Amino acid sequence: MEVTVDDVVPAGATQVVPLVEVQVRGDLDVRSAPGVNDVLEEALALHPRQLVIDLADCELIDAAGILLLLDTHRRAMRDGGTVALRSPSARARRNLKLARVDRVLQVLSAEADPPQQVTP
Repeated sequence: MEVTVDDVVPAGATQVVPLVEVQVRGDLDVRSAPGVNDVLEEALALHPRQLVIDLADCELIDAAGILLLLDTHRRAMRDGGTVALRSPSARARRNLKLARVDRVLQVLSAEADPPQQVTP
């Protein structure tokens, strides 16, 4: 599992950034969720207006991963931001749909423009 944050602000900065993208590689499951959570916490510390989680290289999302995505959404909303998921695999998209996460989070295709600003 590899997770990267594309927008980086120096430590101690309080700058608000419009968009932060996080790319998840590998499964988002009970084993990887704590590490992914650490990266998502760093991303949320930037106070982004929009957090895009790229799932193009994430084949599987289990219940722990879904819980993490929903919790990240809750934390972002509390800070005035939004979360969108980009390019989930067919299998991951099916799990998101079964859990009805697609009703809470915006799910973008690979070709989609960046998510539109949504006012909470």
